[in-house]
Amino acid sequence: MDSVYQHVLAWREATQAAGIELPVWRIHRQIGMSGGLMLQALWRETGRPVSKEEAERIQRVHAEAFVKQAPSLRVLPGAQNLLDALTAGRVPFAIATSGRLQSAQHTLQLLALPPGTPVVTRDQVKRAKPDPDLFLAAAEQLRVPIAKCIVVGDSVWDLLAARRASALGVGLLSGGYGREELERAGAYRTYDDPADLLRHLDECGVRPTR
Repeated sequence: MDSVYQHVLAWREATQAAGIELPVWRIHRQIGMSGGLMLQALWRETGRPVSKEEAERIQRVHAEAFVKQAPSLRVLPGAQNLLDALTAGRVPFAIATSGRLQSAQHTLQLLALPPGTPVVTRDQVKRAKPDPDLFLAAAEQLRVPIAKCIVVGDSVWDLLAARRASALGVGLLSGGYGREELERAGAYRTYDDPADLLRHLDECGVRPTR
């Protein structure tokens, strides 16, 4: 989903409401990890201590601000075609996101997912990215060993979590991270967007069943 910059703006609104001033680019560099870890990273840069209650308030404001951004959300080029091709080829897949269901539902409803598609959100695991919990839970729901899974992500946190889960990582440039950054984090291959990945599925060892 093309939602990275909507999250950036929502986090900026939430942190500013708490009196925390941060350049937008610093917020962007943390997108993709869990909200709690992201706040820790941002607080480390500002040196400003934040209470547990304030942290919860910031995350709540972020969720509300993201909802206001929802009308501008778009499906990335080729994303639906990729999912349709996997479905037609009987290649099982799951959706795993570090966002909580409150925020994730606005992006999920833009996709035509087959009935029964496993969806794992932050609410369902103990720790989010860069911990591997999300991907391990998704593999469990798919009933596929994690070592036989491919994790597709557009942030370094996705690829770090994939590596820690012992899954094969594939990076997309659509999250604003560079090719070298994604590859250093563990990406086996890197593509522009889902459309580019669909054209090169064979490079990832995906073999659709006809």
